[in-house]
Amino acid sequence: MTNIDEVFQFLTAQGQSPRIYGDSYITLELMGHRLDREVERLYEEAKAKGLEGLDITQYIDDHVEMANVLRKTMEHYDGGYVMCGLTGSGEMFAVRDPWGIRPAFYYRDDEMVALASERPVLQTTFNLQCEDIHELKPGEALIVRRNGESRLVQIMPAKQLSACSFERIYFSRGSDRDIYQERKRLGEQLTPAILKAIDGDVENTVFSYIPNTAEVAYYGMTDGFRQQGYNVRTEKVVWKDIKLRTFIADNSERNDLAAHVYDISYGSLRPYEDNLVIIDDSIVRGTTLRESIFKILDRLHPKKIVMVSSSPQIRYPDYYGIDMAHLEEFCAFRATMALIEKKSLTSRVQEVYHACKEHPLEANHVRRIYEPFTVEEINEKIVEMLRPKDMQAPIELVFQSIEGLHHACPNHPGDWYFTGHYPTPGGTRLCNQAFVNWYENACN
Repeated sequence: MTNIDEVFQFLTAQGQSPRIYGDSYITLELMGHRLDREVERLYEEAKAKGLEGLDITQYIDDHVEMANVLRKTMEHYDGGYVMCGLTGSGEMFAVRDPWGIRPAFYYRDDEMVALASERPVLQTTFNLQCEDIHELKPGEALIVRRNGESRLVQIMPAKQLSACSFERIYFSRGSDRDIYQERKRLGEQLTPAILKAIDGDVENTVFSYIPNTAEVAYYGMTDGFRQQGYNVRTEKVVWKDIKLRTFIADNSERNDLAAHVYDISYGSLRPYEDNLVIIDDSIVRGTTLRESIFKILDRLHPKKIVMVSSSPQIRYPDYYGIDMAHLEEFCAFRATMALIEKKSLTSRVQEVYHACKEHPLEANHVRRIYEPFTVEEINEKIVEMLRPKDMQAPIELVFQSIEGLHHACPNHPGDWYFTGHYPTPGGTRLCNQAFVNWYENACN
């Protein structure tokens, strides 16, 4: 949720007093408040029908309309979510945000109703086909009465579809039928840029990937070369300890973890003769590349390393459920700020700071930081910043284009990580605030 401050203020104006300041707790307070109003409505209705005592209680339990509660609750929220809940009387619900930012899939028949954020989970658990499972629409709720009856209700009008593309690149399971094909396309359409990076020398190039989420894009990449008539050489150059995940590690632990997660296949390259093209799903902070990947790959003595990202440069924070909230964490942002300092463009930084501080809802002013530079200029600076000392092999970065992203994932246009085009006002406001926070910390 991106506007929890506003929701808190609304709730306190209704006479409520939340004891904990957090998304979940405040949502419980607000929804509980609206549920109380629904119960009051049914109480008056039951009294008008001449009911008394426990008959009123039974009437309320039998007629609680969660759609009313959800409409009055969710209209206050800005953010990406799939919210699920269960009332004391046994009413269950799941509601998706009106922009469709976060995914939700459901299956229902005469005996059961199930909902999950990923389709393969339902397929595997219940032995279902893709066609058996449906996606909850933006602003729609799946409501299950305590007697087992289920129905779909449009709680909020659907807004411009902004389904998260990073779900397709990284977060969701690659075993999904559609995601598998999308990740292959992401890899396949990078072949022209990779060919340019290796000067067309496919014969003396080994192709590999960073395990494990980049594996499908790797298949697409190698298929792309084969479709053009090239006989590509493929090896599993990098191995990963799957028990350790640096992306979700605490900042204080990430550097240490990154140095121990990966190992290499010795002898997989001809030293000083072979280029190494290695693809990852995304390059976010660059910690793993700097602390581990580049160091161990250099032990193989490649003639050149071409580091490929199946996603575009990640430049902006996420505020819709993914832990990517600080601008300074992104290597693309750090590289851009270094370029600004090098080219004496600090006045632009000050202008952006004042715009972010004074007009946080007008536009995403942070986008202006990147305007003076090409992707290639930022790539070169990222390499300079992430390249370990004493490394011998030259490095070149290849990123997915924004156009390539949308071509591969046409039904998931949410690209704010890469373009800064946030689907909600709250996302824009928080991005501008992130720049204000960075600037004030950097200047103190």
